[in-house]
Amino acid sequence: MFRKTPAATIAALVLQLALPAQAQAQAQPDPVARGRYLVEGIAGCGNCHTPKGPQGDLPGMNMAGGAVFDEPPFRAVASNITPDPETGIGRWTDAEVARAIREGIRPDGRIIGPPMPIELYRGISDADLAAMVAYLRTVPAVRNAVEPSVYRMPLPPSYGPPVANVARPADDPVARGAYLAGPLGHCTECHTPMREGGQRDWPRLGAGGQQFPGPWGVSVARNITPHREAGIGGWTDAQILRAVTEGVSADGRRMFPPMGYGYYARMTPRDLADLVAWLRSIPALP
Repeated sequence: MFRKTPAATIAALVLQLALPAQAQAQAQPDPVARGRYLVEGIAGCGNCHTPKGPQGDLPGMNMAGGAVFDEPPFRAVASNITPDPETGIGRWTDAEVARAIREGIRPDGRIIGPPMPIELYRGISDADLAAMVAYLRTVPAVRNAVEPSVYRMPLPPSYGPPVANVARPADDPVARGAYLAGPLGHCTECHTPMREGGQRDWPRLGAGGQQFPGPWGVSVARNITPHREAGIGGWTDAQILRAVTEGVSADGRRMFPPMGYGYYARMTPRDLADLVAWLRSIPALP
């Protein structure tokens, strides 16, 4: 014969069974919210895809494309990545949008060229990639036809084999910081020098030196390694954070674009701390 279990005991058991599911649900951020945080924050997509005027972003043109990047090897025009069906990505499937971001391949098979940092975007995690696509679907559609990019250099047939099953970084400040500075924020794209022939000199990660001409003149990417003289090894954490989020150097000088300070200012304190942890960890290079 079975003994009757008290109602309070049953309720306690139900609560215990429910808690793991609740905790899991709380641990999974809303995809659109996460995508907004990435696209409008650390990834800084609007830094290229939102057209600018003298006062900054043009009103009502968020992610509508049209910015021109005229360099010796190419004249790239930022795409309209709003959901407009005629001039944007409104007719692309989620898989096609994801493939364009992470593998640099358009739905018609054409390769997306620089300055889109596909080499780094290949490391975006599956969850974050899905979140970015989900958020882009919510951006107001803007009808804005942009001219095609022109490349005066050969583009690769691909950036590598198809990407699948990219996990989020380990729960460690340096690992998370590397993920923020690499696949998501592509800080390493600008702050790592180039070799002859247009290849990134990855052994000199963070050593800076690239030049970026614009209406402001010419800005030179800073050495962001912990080297005390050539890099930021003598900067405090607060000075690094001010430079990243406000565009003010350790000596108080205003820093130039194209670094997206306004986007990085939206990062969470934890992400900013992780970024600093990673910057402190990389080899110091003169």
